Amino acid sequence: DVTEAFRDSGFGLFAKLVAAGNVVRAIPAPGAASRPRSFFDKLNNWARDEGKGGLGYIAIDEDGNGKGPIAKNLDDDRVKSILETCGLGNGDAVFFACGSEHDAASFAGVVRTRVCDELDLLEQNKFNFCWVVDFPMYELNEDTGKIDFSHNPFSMPQGGMEALESQEPLDILAWQYDIVCNGIELSSGAIRNHKPEIMYKAFGLAGYEADVVEKEFGGMLRAFKFGAPPHGGCAPGIDRMVMLLADEPNIREVIAFPMNQRAEDLLMQAPSEVSVEQLRELHIKLNLPKEKVKVEKTSEVEKEA
Repeated sequence: DVTEAFRDSGFGLFAKLVAAGNVVRAIPAPGAASRPRSFFDKLNNWARDEGKGGLGYIAIDEDGNGKGPIAKNLDDDRVKSILETCGLGNGDAVFFACGSEHDAASFAGVVRTRVCDELDLLEQNKFNFCWVVDFPMYELNEDTGKIDFSHNPFSMPQGGMEALESQEPLDILAWQYDIVCNGIELSSGAIRNHKPEIMYKAFGLAGYEADVVEKEFGGMLRAFKFGAPPHGGCAPGIDRMVMLLADEPNIREVIAFPMNQRAEDLLMQAPSEVSVEQLRELHIKLNLPKEKVKVEKTSEVEKEA
């Protein structure tokens, strides 16, 4: 996070965005300063193709001089602060993502992966596992300004009822966890919120009245009111494991019946036409556009004949 290095700085674009409440995330690119200008232009164009305004950068040559539009508009102390924060020095470069906290972090993650690929920094032929823990229980909806669940609303908050009653909602953590391998999520899990009184309170902080909770999740609530032990778990996806073992970047290549971008299963030829007899059996009546209704009625008449 290098937001403060750009606050009230000479780089007007980021300075204005920071003043409006946005943040700046830095993505280190070790050894990239020796790359030609075309390398940086290529990544800038890629960022625009991703729907962003571009991808700003600072490159530090072997003499310690900064290159790039951002470096020209930042004083030396600010550039030095950014390099120290990122652990970079002469011969290195750094890219920047600026936006709301969520958007900047999300795009910075994509940039990091792309930069690692371009600079061949990723370790090969190795599986690195990581547990992601301490998920925030709630997040602020940027559109509505209201508190929302950030992950799994049925998870137990860390600290239970005491945390819900004494902490600010955005400070509350949940007993949630992910297992990740080489950046691929294998499984998500959580410790279940099995106590009705804590569930009412947790949903209440997100704006759900008790009657709404009972209407939407009554079956589970009634079951828990009879008593349930603490429980939790996770279920790793075997297809994602096979994808990693096969070194296949597209999960569709390891699924027996994959769907395309239109959610069609070409091997099963699904979705497919449904006969009138099947619709009648299930008491389903179609409400299709007029031209399709006409075809359907014609088909029905032919079958009746």
